[in-house]
Amino acid sequence: MIQMPSAGVPPGLWRDALYPAAVGQVTRRIVLGECGRVLPTLPRGQARLLYMDPPFNTGRAQKRERIKVTRSKDGGRRGFGGESFAVEKMHDTRVFADSFDDFTAFLLPRIEAALPCLTKDASLFVHLDAREVHYVKVALDRLLGRESFMNEIIWAYDYGGRPKNRWPPKHDTILWYARDPKSYVYDYDAIDRIPYMAPGLVGAEKAARGKVPTDVWWHTIVPTNGKEKTGYPTQKPLGILERIVKVHSKKGDVVLDCFAGSGTTGEAAAKNGRGFVLVDESVDAVRTAAKRLAKYEPELEGFEG
Repeated sequence: MIQMPSAGVPPGLWRDALYPAAVGQVTRRIVLGECGRVLPTLPRGQARLLYMDPPFNTGRAQKRERIKVTRSKDGGRRGFGGESFAVEKMHDTRVFADSFDDFTAFLLPRIEAALPCLTKDASLFVHLDAREVHYVKVALDRLLGRESFMNEIIWAYDYGGRPKNRWPPKHDTILWYARDPKSYVYDYDAIDRIPYMAPGLVGAEKAARGKVPTDVWWHTIVPTNGKEKTGYPTQKPLGILERIVKVHSKKGDVVLDCFAGSGTTGEAAAKNGRGFVLVDESVDAVRTAAKRLAKYEPELEGFEG
């Protein structure tokens, strides 16, 4: 059972608590298990970055049907240049439940359980949607202290259906908190620059260098037929995770993701010289992550492949 702090614990106490730093080499681990049970077993003070992409509490099952697309003169789908394609549905459709009576009551104890695993100068990134972000923000302010809130990052994309009875919802929210707002990793030089919308107004030198992104990140979702696609529901783009990993951790650090899904956080970490600890209770998720990250030879726990 996850222990909740007592009612008299002042905001920020968890942030200021001293946990012994973990020693040893950078690790690469994928753990099958419910994070509320796994997190208390992990090394204390090990990870400098925590990314959490919990289920969004949509109230429905998340489903991803895998398809195979091939060129065909009689195909029913049109592509670039007028080419025809045949679409075949695969049989390994992946589904997971996404419904909680009290989402904040589900999520906060798991965040608390993760805090002892972090270094004193660690950052937390919690990826949410419009249904729950406001409730979680208030709860995190109480847990960590409002001064630990650093940014509300909007990931905006433009894909999928467009309802005719409201503005189409095309963004997620990522909350960034620093355990210690006076000491955290923010590598400005590691930020990937983006093109100016009006390069002619800034001059050739600035246009060639590009500009630093704001707290609104425009990035496409994972393309359906792209090399990055694993077929796992709710997979997040590698570009989003790489930006977070490169700016908010250092080479040799450990990155923790306790709703690891398809392993995007692990790939972002390993590609950029970081270690990772990935936790997920879904066998499909762990199997997908293990296959995706096999070249990095991760240690598998509770799972044999």
